[in-house]
Amino acid sequence: MPTISSSTAANGLPIHRIAIPGTRALTTLVAFDAGARSEGSAENGVAHFLEHLVFKGGERYSDYRAVNETAERMGAVLNAYTSHDLVAFHITSRAEAAAEAIDLLTDIAGRPRIDADELERERGVVIQEIARAHDQPSMVAEHLIDEAAFGDHPLGRPVLGPEDHLRSFSRDTIIAFRERRWAPQRGGAFLVGNTDHLPDAATLEDCFGRFPSFGAPAAFEPAPAFAPKTLVEHRDTNQSHLRMMYRPQIDPSDPRERTALGIYSTLLGGSMGSRLFDEIREQRGLCYSVSSVDHSFSDVPILQLSAGLDSSKCREAYSRMREIVDELRSDGPREEELARARAYAAGRRVLAFENSGAVARYAANQAIVHGDEIDPDLAIARVDEVTLDDVAKVARGISEELAVACVGPHSESDF
Repeated sequence: MPTISSSTAANGLPIHRIAIPGTRALTTLVAFDAGARSEGSAENGVAHFLEHLVFKGGERYSDYRAVNETAERMGAVLNAYTSHDLVAFHITSRAEAAAEAIDLLTDIAGRPRIDADELERERGVVIQEIARAHDQPSMVAEHLIDEAAFGDHPLGRPVLGPEDHLRSFSRDTIIAFRERRWAPQRGGAFLVGNTDHLPDAATLEDCFGRFPSFGAPAAFEPAPAFAPKTLVEHRDTNQSHLRMMYRPQIDPSDPRERTALGIYSTLLGGSMGSRLFDEIREQRGLCYSVSSVDHSFSDVPILQLSAGLDSSKCREAYSRMREIVDELRSDGPREEELARARAYAAGRRVLAFENSGAVARYAANQAIVHGDEIDPDLAIARVDEVTLDDVAKVARGISEELAVACVGPHSESDF
C-alpha cells in the first residue's frame, strides 16, 4: 500500500509524495497544464521546443554538459515529454541521491537559462525531429487522424508543430509562452518511490520554490463538436497505415466511466485475446498489427483503432473493423471476454506500477488533467470493479460516425 501525503509550496505548486514499499528508486516529476492544446495557432510547436531548451541549463547547472554529467554521476535517468495535455520533466535515481536529483531537476526546469545560442542549435535538432516524423508513415497517420477528428483545433495539430513555426520562434516568444502557461497552481510535483531519503521540508520548499509564481492561465479552447473527416496521404507503397477514431459518450470527468472505457478498449483491441486481434490478425490474416487505445482529455474522450497492413487488404480490414465496433454497440460484450479483459487490464496496470516513473506519470495526469485522486491502488481497484453493464453502456455510446486517416496507395473514396 503506498503512503501518500501532499503539501503546497509558497508559490502555489502542489507537492505530492507517494511512498511505495519495496523499491530503491525515486522518481521526481514536475508537470504543467501547458501542452500543445494550450498553444495558439501561430505558436503550435512552442511547448515541445521549450521542453528541449530546458535541458540546456539553469542557474546552477549552467549548460547541457553540466546537466548531463551531473545526472550520469548519480546514475540517474533524466528526461521529459510533451503531449497535448501536459509538459513534464522527470528524473529517476537511486533513493539516496534524492536531494541532488531534486536540485538538478528544479534548477533546469524552474530556472532555465534559455540561452540564445543554444536555442539556435536546438532549433535545428527539433526541425530534424519533425522531418523524421514526416518520413515515418505510421507517424504521419497519427497526425492525420488527429486532424480528421478535431480539424483546425489545438487537439488536431501535431505536438511537434510545423517546420516553418520552428524557424520563426524567437526567444521572447518562448519565454512569453512559459510565463503564460507554467502556472504553479496548474501544475504539480510528484515524488514517487522510496521517499526515505528525501531532504527536509525546508529544502524541498526551497527547490520547488524555484518555479516562478506566474498568474493562472486562461482556459484552453474547449474541444469542438465531432465533425469527423476522412484524410488520406497517398504514397505508392505496399504497406498502409490505417487509423480510425470514434468519440465515446462518456463523462471524461468521471473516473469510473474512464475506467470502463479502458476495459472496453482492451476487449476490443488491447490484447492478443481481443476481438480485433483475434479476427483481423489471427483468423483473417489481414494485418501484422491491429489495436485500439482510449484516451480522455479533460473535456473529451477518444477511441482510436490502428492497423498496419498490406495495402491490398486495407479496405477489407477497414470494413470488418467497423463491423466489430457496430456489433459491440448492438449486442454488447460477453461476460467471459469482459472478465478476461478486466483481469488483463488490472494485471497490466499492476505491472506498470512496479515502475516509479509510471506511477508518477499516472499521478500527474490524474491530478493536473482530471483533478482526480492519485492513489495507484485505487486505480487498480476501479478496474476490478468494472461490470458488464458498465462496458455495455460504453459500447452503446460509441459514435456511429468516425474519423478515418490512412497513409498508403489509396484515395478517400476507399473509405
